[in-house]
Amino acid sequence: MIAEAKFSIGQVVKHRIFPFRGVIFDVDPIFGNTEEWYQAIPAEVRPRKDQPFYHLYAENDQTVYEAYVSEQNLLADESGDELRHPSIRKEFRQVNKGQFEPISRLAN
Repeated sequence: MIAEAKFSIGQVVKHRIFPFRGVIFDVDPIFGNTEEWYQAIPAEVRPRKDQPFYHLYAENDQTVYEAYVSEQNLLADESGDELRHPSIRKEFRQVNKGQFEPISRLAN
């Protein structure tokens, strides 16, 4: 059974364990990355594959990057703190604290 995604494209989220946050730009209904990537995660914290996984424009105190994160490891981030990942400004417009809207949707 495929679970319905708890989070949506444009939503600001933070990792449950690690100190990073970001904006969701895509959702896979189940794990869709490589087996090599999956096996690189330590077994004691490896997430189940049968849940939504999210592609994030992510950032921490040191850098910006793209992350691939299981739903079980995400929390909504409604802090309103500024995000600095350059792709966010290129692809989204902020609509309120914790939520962005894809610019491509606005063009339609």
